[in-house]
Amino acid sequence: MTSATITGPIASQKPSGLRIGRILLYVVLSLGAVLMITPFLWMVLTAFKNDLEIATFSWLPTELRWRNFVEAMQSAPFLRYFRNSLFIAVGETAFTLAVCTTAGYALAKLPIRGSKALLSYFILLLLVPFQIILVPLFLIVKSIPLFGGNNILGQGGIGWLNSWWGLIIPLGAAPLFTFLARQFYVSIPNELAQAARVDGLGEFGIFWRIMTPLVKPALITICVFQIEAAWNGFLWPLMITTSDSMRPLQLGLAIFAQNPAEIQWPYLMAGTALATLPMIVMFVFAQKRFVEGMANVGIKG
Repeated sequence: MTSATITGPIASQKPSGLRIGRILLYVVLSLGAVLMITPFLWMVLTAFKNDLEIATFSWLPTELRWRNFVEAMQSAPFLRYFRNSLFIAVGETAFTLAVCTTAGYALAKLPIRGSKALLSYFILLLLVPFQIILVPLFLIVKSIPLFGGNNILGQGGIGWLNSWWGLIIPLGAAPLFTFLARQFYVSIPNELAQAARVDGLGEFGIFWRIMTPLVKPALITICVFQIEAAWNGFLWPLMITTSDSMRPLQLGLAIFAQNPAEIQWPYLMAGTALATLPMIVMFVFAQKRFVEGMANVGIKG
């Protein structure tokens, strides 16, 4: 029995339209990258300039003035703002992980009556802009009973206004993170929980010791999102804080630039550059788990 052999390369050229589309895609993505990188690059370069170079608008500084960063820390209480932002970010993230993971596990694995309706409610909340609930949330925080001089009815004082409770708790449990945690818990086989119940493990033990270690990408994704949101928070701290000792970094930068005639641009850009540095470092170290977590969000319904 003979077998026929075909000699010579088989030309499998891609359609020219597909190649043109790919080239256009790369061009558009490159332009988008340039548009996003240019303001960041200008910020970093401005942080090393002096006032004269900023007035004449030159891209590259003639000298790298590293002392701008030190002088920026001395011209305003940026170290205090950094500390406040760090405390808020850690507090909100810890509270979010505790609440959203337990709620997500309950929606995914526990036989709760009306769980589908609750899930639909969480999905509906994703469509509500945060700005819509700002005023009701402010009134609720102001009326917390037995805090800030309030009586048992939540009247007579300021409640959680101008306090760490008001900065951390109201923004610590977002519907997005509950939905994200629920999607990951749904993807875990139920047989693991059933085997643990047979061995006598309680429901909280199943959640803490069996299920949660298997959703580390979800936990890292939630941490990245929540830390970024808390670190860059501006509108809510602006509404509920009046003391400079409790203002976070973004609000402190805005107050530093409040008078356009007296803005010290090298110091402002130095403080802004330092403010972005922790988020860049966090994403560099967490990007693998973060991308894995986002890719697995929609595995199951």
